[in-house]
Amino acid sequence: MLSIVVNGAPHFCRDERSTVADLLRELALTGKRVAVEMNGEIVPRSRYEASPLAAGDKLEIIAAVGGG
Repeated sequence: MLSIVVNGAPHFCRDERSTVADLLRELALTGKRVAVEMNGEIVPRSRYEASPLAAGDKLEIIAAVGGG
């Protein structure tokens, strides 16, 4: 298992070769409007599949909420 931190809480990914896209699928956030910051840097949506996670990575995931 891969140990990372998501929004300040410990998280364990099932696959050691997980990417940002895999994490979003695991968190049921696929297709939602989110912003992802990994280790202090914004990850462009176009790079989610190509951005591997590593032990100790710190991610902040912000979901957009609509309203009126």
